Amino acid sequence: MNGVHDMGGMDGFGKVEPEANEPVFHAAWEARVIAMARAMGATGAWNIDMLRNAREHQPAAFYLTASYYKSWEKSLEMLVLGCGLAMPDEIAAGRSLHPAKPLKRAALKAENAVSSLKRGSYGRPAAAPASFKVGDRVRTRNMHPTTHTRLPRYARGRLGAIERVHGCQVFPDSSALGVGDDPQWLYTVVFDGRELWGADADPALKVSIDAFEPYLEPA
Repeated sequence: MNGVHDMGGMDGFGKVEPEANEPVFHAAWEARVIAMARAMGATGAWNIDMLRNAREHQPAAFYLTASYYKSWEKSLEMLVLGCGLAMPDEIAAGRSLHPAKPLKRAALKAENAVSSLKRGSYGRPAAAPASFKVGDRVRTRNMHPTTHTRLPRYARGRLGAIERVHGCQVFPDSSALGVGDDPQWLYTVVFDGRELWGADADPALKVSIDAFEPYLEPA
């Protein structure tokens, strides 16, 4: 989607400043947030694309001022409320006030925590042959969806070349809406830096992105 959440290539935010000796968590509540995210993800109530979609629907003023784990916490709150697993009064009270809703899967137990972290495969059988092969010139579509997409804004409407074919995989744009896997071919596309950033870019710069077939058209 278009919004402040798609920050790649945006001007005015300055360079990334790594924190020296950065701890895994800056406060105990951050660890609890990631634990909640893992536990709720294991229930099957939503998938990773729905989680990303929730983050991208956070108000700009909140997103730009929230810390990393504060944004995660807000995403979890939005999903829990959206799925009817909790009510607003329960969020405000910090405890359950109504009968529990059934989950798609059993609640995560401590002894299963490690195995739950294993990611499944996103590869899916192809319904049709790939439209492109390595070396093909392509142009990304100048698309502006109002929901989640993995095509960054800075790479839309740009000329590139297929660098690698990854096979057919779950299509995030559909998965984020809860309408199924909708498998699509996935490619790595390489662009010249000046194609993306203009004449002032380093002429030796190359940028590669992973792009699904619906994002591409023949050049």
